[in-house]
Amino acid sequence: MSHHRNHQGRIFWGLVLVIIGVLFLLDRLGGFDFGYMISTYWPAIFIILGFSILIGNGFRHAGPGIFFIVFGVFFLLAELDILEYNVWHYIWPFLIILAGLWLILRPALKYRSAEKFPQVKENDIDLTCIFSGMKRRIESLNFRGGHATAIMGGLELDFTSAGLEGGKATIDATAIMGGVDITVPRDWRVVIDGTPILGGFDDKRRNIPEAETKATLFIKGTAIMGGITIKS
Repeated sequence: MSHHRNHQGRIFWGLVLVIIGVLFLLDRLGGFDFGYMISTYWPAIFIILGFSILIGNGFRHAGPGIFFIVFGVFFLLAELDILEYNVWHYIWPFLIILAGLWLILRPALKYRSAEKFPQVKENDIDLTCIFSGMKRRIESLNFRGGHATAIMGGLELDFTSAGLEGGKATIDATAIMGGVDITVPRDWRVVIDGTPILGGFDDKRRNIPEAETKATLFIKGTAIMGGITIKS
């Protein structure tokens, strides 16, 4: 399957290079203004990138690809004067709408990873931080999982005094233009399956031998112009 996706990706980018080459050739022949096309249709780069991401991951995590496609279409409409006002006046409403749609549609999306993720057993934590900061220390020795969301704010979770029921638990973490910091004991293993969209995941812990691992915390993460950080 991976070989098939790589083959599709090579064909896709090969066609892109052929099209660019043809346009350069037409420009040299005097029948086409390549500079004008670039200055007007530059947002198409984001649209192409979005389709490349979708093809590259086999349409499994559609969020990043769709984001770049919508982003490119948005600015392309502005360049073509279909949006008749300063495009930056639309940016923040657009981002807020995007974040809202993501929260609504996220439960319908399936996470796929090389390692099977257990489902969130219980909402031992169900935290949402919007335009503010929040710190929570979890001390339950039988933590079963939960949800943590930070939107334009910061959320800090401290698990250094906690334990996991059955040695495993799953957290569904979302950071939208904000950050979620998760501190875990040094002898915990953390497995992340994430979807970054102009954001990222940062695991600052040192790797420990598997024999020393006492529990495994699974994190299903989404970072949209934000970040999820794991530390110990």
